[in-house]
Amino acid sequence: MSLSVLQSKATRLFIALCSFFVANALVAECIGGKLFSLEALLGVPEADLTILGESGLSYVLTCGVLLWPLEFILTDVVNEYFGMKAVKRITYITVILIGYAFVAFYLAMGTPPAGFWITSQVEKGVPDMSRAFNAVFGQGLFIIVGSLAAFLVSQIVDVVVFQYIKRKTGTRMVWLRATGSTLVSQLVDSFIVLFIAFKIGNGWSLQLVLAICLMNYSYKFLMAIVLTPAIYGLHYIIDRYLGKEQAQQMKEEALETA
Repeated sequence: MSLSVLQSKATRLFIALCSFFVANALVAECIGGKLFSLEALLGVPEADLTILGESGLSYVLTCGVLLWPLEFILTDVVNEYFGMKAVKRITYITVILIGYAFVAFYLAMGTPPAGFWITSQVEKGVPDMSRAFNAVFGQGLFIIVGSLAAFLVSQIVDVVVFQYIKRKTGTRMVWLRATGSTLVSQLVDSFIVLFIAFKIGNGWSLQLVLAICLMNYSYKFLMAIVLTPAIYGLHYIIDRYLGKEQAQQMKEEALETA
């Protein structure tokens, strides 16, 4: 590869965005096995809501939701400057690499543990390190499939909605296309992962799946609104890096080639 290509600001920006996008998604998948109480984190009483006849619902979320909002911000930024095709390429790369990571996890789980390692953390309250390792990295097949399918479909929905709004508004109203596309895609993401992982994988009722989906989506909806200023901040930084003229040219070309 010619070094002149790597010296291009646009190329360096794309590599940086792509690298963080993949890394962030992979880390989100790795920490997604832990559930936490949002109410406990905020120090407030549990919500104890009733939705669609399902009572006792509270904000029990996967730790993955701490990082996934960044994925949709990055999706919109890449879409804004590089277009729909670039987002799709990054999405496919990410899905392949996450799939690769899960294969690596299962290969590691299948290796025979060293005897001394199994009891190496007894004093820290972990009697069997091998079982602990397998419990952390051994997510169920339906959860893995559901997560990857939800990510892939929601990303496609996001870029399509984003470009549709951008065609109507041009380069104006960044907040509308960025937040609007995220709100639609996050609803799709929430439903698909729950439907595959728990309706198909664990036999939950559709009513329960929809109720939990609405709970999760209400959190994602709020985060999409809260993080809207971050989108403008990132645009400001990128525009400063590229220069106003090049940034504007890239935005227009991204729309034309979508």
